[in-house]
Amino acid sequence: MHQKNRNIQASNEKKTITEASNEKTITEVSYEKTIIEASNESTIIEATYEKTLTELGNSFDLVHRSFNQDEIHIIYLNSLVDSNTLEWEILSPLREMSSFNNFEKSFQQSLFKRENNQEEVLNGILDGNVALFIGRNTYLINVSGSEERAIAQSESETVISGPHDSFNEALKTNVSLIRRRVRSPRLKMIKLSVGEISKTKVLLIYIEGIANMDIVNHLKVRIESVKVDSITDSNVLIQIIDDHQNSPFPQFYTTERPDIAVSKLYAGKIIGLVDDSPNIFCTPSSFFDFFESPDDYNQRWIIGTGVRILRYIALFITLILTAFYVSICTYHYEMIPQSLLQSIMQSRSRVPFPPIVEAIFLEVVIELLREAGARLPTKIGQTIGIVGGIVIGQAAVEAGITSNILIIVVAVSAIASFIVPSYIMSASIRMVRFLFIIMAGFMGNIGIFFALGILTIHITGLTNLSSPYFMPISPTFFKDWMDSIVRGPFYKIKKGQPAMQNDGEKERN
Repeated sequence: MHQKNRNIQASNEKKTITEASNEKTITEVSYEKTIIEASNESTIIEATYEKTLTELGNSFDLVHRSFNQDEIHIIYLNSLVDSNTLEWEILSPLREMSSFNNFEKSFQQSLFKRENNQEEVLNGILDGNVALFIGRNTYLINVSGSEERAIAQSESETVISGPHDSFNEALKTNVSLIRRRVRSPRLKMIKLSVGEISKTKVLLIYIEGIANMDIVNHLKVRIESVKVDSITDSNVLIQIIDDHQNSPFPQFYTTERPDIAVSKLYAGKIIGLVDDSPNIFCTPSSFFDFFESPDDYNQRWIIGTGVRILRYIALFITLILTAFYVSICTYHYEMIPQSLLQSIMQSRSRVPFPPIVEAIFLEVVIELLREAGARLPTKIGQTIGIVGGIVIGQAAVEAGITSNILIIVVAVSAIASFIVPSYIMSASIRMVRFLFIIMAGFMGNIGIFFALGILTIHITGLTNLSSPYFMPISPTFFKDWMDSIVRGPFYKIKKGQPAMQNDGEKERN
């Protein structure tokens, strides 16, 4: 009996040990499987000379050389490196070294970086580095030196007084222009890469303690989420990350001027630089940012305020003037003074088209002349614009296609659109002007007010990175009017963060 109980107990213990062993085996297999899966997810392809040469093959500017009886190899693209730096820092030391055991001492440590990731090595070569292969080790040596355009005056954003330098296509040069103006360790930069193929560098720059970090992180996440093959310019990137991509109005403020970029940094905003683009973008931006100019701050505040108000008057002129002419000539003759009515009737007596057709025809001709003048060389473009406008206008009046009064109205409307400092905003306003003309042609003055209502609702509903586009009017912050609606004296302009980023955030939350 006792022997039987001992046998049963031994059998149970053996079964328990077997089950524990099986559980351990299953646990070990599961653990090893987890390690393998994690290892596969984070697999790093080791860089080798053969792989790099194969992936960069069939390139006209590819150079690969060997030293010390093929024990050491270098690969680089001669179109991206500085030939003098390459000779002094790499080729000469390699020729003169008798032993490669301590070769790292022969190179400047600031140019030297060890990297065994194949993808990083390829990106380094495409950035102007020389890849140096010794055995199973790979090193990147920075000798980049591509050609770049000299710093010159901006042709699209000219000023009467103030700095005359502008950004160019070199990212390093653009950063230096900002560093020269902001000599503070609080100037922070975030480096990003956009484009599956182009790998375009993007820098986000802000001043720590002034910029809103929530907006910085929001912008960073939005740029990192961009999935495209290439980015060719900052204007392309901002169209992709816009809150409202179908709006005719630009939501990100762009500029070529370093002084404007730095002033935005001091106002608590974030600026973005895109490699190979002379334009930087700024966020959060409002509608009124596009009507500001450096000249407003470089002269007396009364003059600056007067000029800024003149720009807002020009905005209404370019939107409404032609549409108002179409409206009164079609539906509201009673609004025309008696002394002027006879002149308008005589001017229109030979025109066979209704006012809306006449106005759209002239507006299209003006846009054609403007576009032709912008695309042609400077001297020829000016000649085409002036001569073409005079000849076509005079011929159109004599042929009875249009009235001479409408030519004056369209010309004043076109001149008013050019007063807006931002070319992108000016182009948007000119396109919106056609909506007002069409509405005036079909509904008269009611149509103009209806179009104004649509435009106001649309603008007040826009946001830039979730920040109201029509700030500080909607929502209203009167203390910010001194540096947006008007250009107040400097002792009244609020320093540091604007209401858009502190009080405005509190109220919205």
